[in-house]
Amino acid sequence: MSLSPEQRREYRAIAHNLKPVIIVGDKGFTDNLQEELERALNDHELIKIKVASPDRETRQEAVTALCAATGAEVVQSIGKIAVIMRRAKKPNPKLSNLLRQKN
Repeated sequence: MSLSPEQRREYRAIAHNLKPVIIVGDKGFTDNLQEELERALNDHELIKIKVASPDRETRQEAVTALCAATGAEVVQSIGKIAVIMRRAKKPNPKLSNLLRQKN
């Protein structure tokens, strides 16, 4: 599932006011982090992630690994913050950032 430039622009605009939901610390990608990431993507569909690593390559590898493990797609990555998105099978209109912005 590749996002078109128009979709990326729309999702970046929606994510602009969001706060990071997942923070990847020194321990990296743990089982608990993966469970929390799955829950956040199922609930919100579009989320921000903060990777607390000073090295640029390490941050990119972490975001790529998170997306590969969850089936999500990177919308935008600037510095330590990445915006990722994965459609839910049954989105909750009260929790989904995508549905709440369209209403």
